Amino acid sequence: MGDQFQLRCYSYIDRMQPQYAAFVGTVTQGDLPTEGMAALYIEVAPGNEVFRLVDIAVKATEAKPGAQIVEREFGMFEVHSRSQSEVLEAGRIVLDRIGLKIEDRVRPEIASVQIITNVDPYQAQLLNRFRRGSMLVPGETMLVLECAPAAYINYALNEAEKGATIKVLHVSSVGRFGRMWLSGSEAEILTARNAAVQAIDNLEGKTGK
Repeated sequence: MGDQFQLRCYSYIDRMQPQYAAFVGTVTQGDLPTEGMAALYIEVAPGNEVFRLVDIAVKATEAKPGAQIVEREFGMFEVHSRSQSEVLEAGRIVLDRIGLKIEDRVRPEIASVQIITNVDPYQAQLLNRFRRGSMLVPGETMLVLECAPAAYINYALNEAEKGATIKVLHVSSVGRFGRMWLSGSEAEILTARNAAVQAIDNLEGKTGK
């Protein structure tokens, strides 16, 4: 690979949680994932490399592509399967072809965390116009969390849903920052925040931009 190539994200999800899988189904343009599937998100720069990497992954395994997105700077794709081994094999083959290891990925960082308690009815109405998941109900507590690179937000959200009883309002995993909105009781949102932050902090990689 060229000197400018960067493995920005390599994020494996062992088992997609019910709300997360349902949300992904509302935005994906490829094969639809369902609860319980394993998934892999890979983000690279330059973005055009995504086309070649998706071709490698789907031809070599039974994993199905759910997303293939190319922006000016970055490219991201996702593959999933009922078989964890197929998803892991897709990742292994892609890394082998580009001559890198998981440790060569950019280490994710939390960009911001906000908790809003007792959400006002007017703000709830405003936010509900932009969400694609559950409705935000006045009086709930809301978590807004951002991380970089963006695609890691999928892993953070899935881990948050594993650890807490929350509602998924919205997720954005394309661009420079990934962003998620969750709502629920204050106690559950605090638990979800801790799970998401720990998930990101536990991932290893290289310091990147």
